[in-house]
Amino acid sequence: MKVSRITFVVLVFLFFFTAPALYSQKDYDRQWPGFRGPMARGYVENVKTAVTWNVENSKQIKWKTAIPGMGHSSPVIWDDKIFVTTAISEKMDESLKVGLYGDIDMANDSDVHEFKVYCLDKSNGKIIWEKVACRGIPKSKRHTKASQANCTPATDGKFVVVSFGSEGLYCYDMKGNLLWQKDMGLLNPGFYLVPGIEWGYSSSPVIYKNRIILQCDIPKTPYITSLDLATGKEIWKTSRGDEVETYGTPAIYAGKEPTQVIVNGFRHMGGYEFETGKELWKLSNGGDIPTPTPVISGELIYLNSAHGKFSPIFAIKPDAKGDITLAPDSTKNQFIPWSVKRGGAYMQTPLIYRGLLYNLQVNGQLTCFDAVTGEIKFKQSLNDAFSASGIAADGKVYFSSETGIIYVIKAGPVYELLAKNEMGDICMATPGISGNILVFRTRHFMVAVE
Repeated sequence: MKVSRITFVVLVFLFFFTAPALYSQKDYDRQWPGFRGPMARGYVENVKTAVTWNVENSKQIKWKTAIPGMGHSSPVIWDDKIFVTTAISEKMDESLKVGLYGDIDMANDSDVHEFKVYCLDKSNGKIIWEKVACRGIPKSKRHTKASQANCTPATDGKFVVVSFGSEGLYCYDMKGNLLWQKDMGLLNPGFYLVPGIEWGYSSSPVIYKNRIILQCDIPKTPYITSLDLATGKEIWKTSRGDEVETYGTPAIYAGKEPTQVIVNGFRHMGGYEFETGKELWKLSNGGDIPTPTPVISGELIYLNSAHGKFSPIFAIKPDAKGDITLAPDSTKNQFIPWSVKRGGAYMQTPLIYRGLLYNLQVNGQLTCFDAVTGEIKFKQSLNDAFSASGIAADGKVYFSSETGIIYVIKAGPVYELLAKNEMGDICMATPGISGNILVFRTRHFMVAVE
């Protein structure tokens, strides 16, 4: 059968721009395509993952690969490929201050850096390709606890999108070919009460339906934007008004219409229409340094934050409209079935797994709630410092402390510690899961545990 040139071009176009649709929901759910996995939910099902391992003697360690430089971005995984970013200083050994402290200091990154993307083979940890996205002195500063590569990549199995904040946005194919790049300007969030302080951009790109969503809550001109995945061209851009600097990654609510982009914030937590960027609802009185990513579970949207006067957890109905901010003496209203005034997390995104919400604070205070009712099931101190968010699989919950201890907890309404595994290195990044493999990104290594 003869095919005309025009028909052939159309067929190629349709394949190229709709290839992700060839994956079923089941296929997608087994990937780890962005920060905290599929739809940012933090867990996968139908896998078997380890309880105990030993990095020092390689027990249950599938492979361990050194990654130069420093980055707090998480690994993302699609089929047999793992993607991760890093920023390599000419000094080679950059300062990093971890633990519990209250300094607002910036690191002095005045040396030339290489901002790099790595692709690793999931089966053996070997580097398949590595690309230098850009090279130069960082355009913005970072907190002494942050890195110059905070943002987790995102992939749909065809495109790999990488943000280096002020150093730009880059899109590669799965073989490492650069398809396009975009200068996003100066993305330099800090502490809104101390102008001039810069702590490093950390909001990761989100891919959904051939679009990229970016939250850019920067000083003076905070905004959220939607870009075309294939070209990087702007589809819409919505001002965030008088919002302060934030650090969290957006989430997508794709239940009842309309599909929403959900963002955290201090004055403007809320939902935006995915197609147009129109604000649908908003909520204020969050922590004033919002970092956790929103979480969607069932027919509820969860937002939490901490710092300053407020540290709430909110459960929100997706049909919310307008300003749904709670009255000062109330914990619920028409669109908020439950909330807590204090106890939200400063850094960690909460994990909702098998009907329970696990909320871990930076000081190791873990509280488990019934996700639907807000009833507290248990409280337990892990007596450690945490920045990474929890993940779950196979009836187990994994929390990575900054000191490199992985706490393995049995999922359920009663606290049960199954194991504590030492990675032998600092852990600031949220891990990933692929099949029966846990993938940890430590200060100096990528480690696969099977």
